Amino acid sequence: MAPRKSNSNNNNRHNSSNNNSVNQEPQQTLTDDMSVDYNKEELTENTIESYNNNLSINDKTSADYYFDSYSHFGIHEEMLKDRVRTKTYQNVMHKNNFLFKNKVVLDVGAGTGILSLFCAKAGVKHVYAVECSQMADMAKEIVEANGFSDVITVLKGKVEEITLPVTQVDIIVSEWMGYFLLFENMLDTVLYARDKWLVSDGLVLPDTASLYLTAIEDSEYKENKIEFWNNVYGFDMSCIKKQSMTEPLVDTVDQNQIVTNCQLLKTMDISKMASGEASFTAPFKLIAERDDYIHALVAYFDVSFTKCHKLMGFSTGPRSRATHWKQTVLYLEEVLTICEGDALVGSMSVTYNKKNPRDVDITLSYILNGRRCQVSGTQHYKMR
Repeated sequence: MAPRKSNSNNNNRHNSSNNNSVNQEPQQTLTDDMSVDYNKEELTENTIESYNNNLSINDKTSADYYFDSYSHFGIHEEMLKDRVRTKTYQNVMHKNNFLFKNKVVLDVGAGTGILSLFCAKAGVKHVYAVECSQMADMAKEIVEANGFSDVITVLKGKVEEITLPVTQVDIIVSEWMGYFLLFENMLDTVLYARDKWLVSDGLVLPDTASLYLTAIEDSEYKENKIEFWNNVYGFDMSCIKKQSMTEPLVDTVDQNQIVTNCQLLKTMDISKMASGEASFTAPFKLIAERDDYIHALVAYFDVSFTKCHKLMGFSTGPRSRATHWKQTVLYLEEVLTICEGDALVGSMSVTYNKKNPRDVDITLSYILNGRRCQVSGTQHYKMR
């Protein structure tokens, strides 16, 4: 179960799902020779009733709402239907069964159990599928319905609180990535499981993740989305405009909007990194590839499975096939006029919110000393 429930703006405005790739984005490993019958997973919203009955509105914390959101079947349907995501995981397991044969696997945030089912078909000795939401009950039924009860054990609870029937596992699999890669902070749970149960030469899959930044022209949509608040049926609601500027927009960006190169901000080695390393400050230098305007910066991520026989992975970038993660758009207060060859330089700081560590705080500082525009600024964003 990957983090997906965002209070940040999440819209569909573009239909672009181009399959072209750039150097920063690993080639996707999608094939149509393997298919999954998703119709067998008949999931209903009835699974959340007991949870809601046991907790009053005043008793629930942000963590409760986080796990409760994953009791809804619609989130899982969206993830399963994301073929870039799901087929990559399937191909990693089915085309690299030498990694999985007779191994003990821990599935962190198992959701419907789809990754555990892939592992079972790859010949593992046993899978322990941990899921905290009420979807764990559905996962147990799915495992039984598909005849894998002897190979897959579904454990309901938080990874940080459960007791595994074994002291060590050989492999940890998880689809932990959220919007902007880090939103909802499921990565810390994977690292906790790694440190507690993974054997010294064990595998974490995927094992690397990288965050990228680029800049786009987006006048039309910014006008409709942000400037709209200046005059709402004749009334000044610009106070909402100020707030909306602080909320990153999760949306699909047309590759034709890209004005600059793509800059690597951060690469994380999930098999070795410490928990605190997910927070970082990184410099960037974006070079204009044409004369244009810049209205926003755009972040996206790649993940890789480097231990496979052949490098596998996928990108969520605007030049790759669309995923349910889309991209994260950070609108700038200023409209930047940039000429080909001009450099937009700056830094981005990313930290988890102190009050709610599942939220992400982003600080962006930039300077443009271009031929037609000289401007600098600092903006703060909150992914909620």
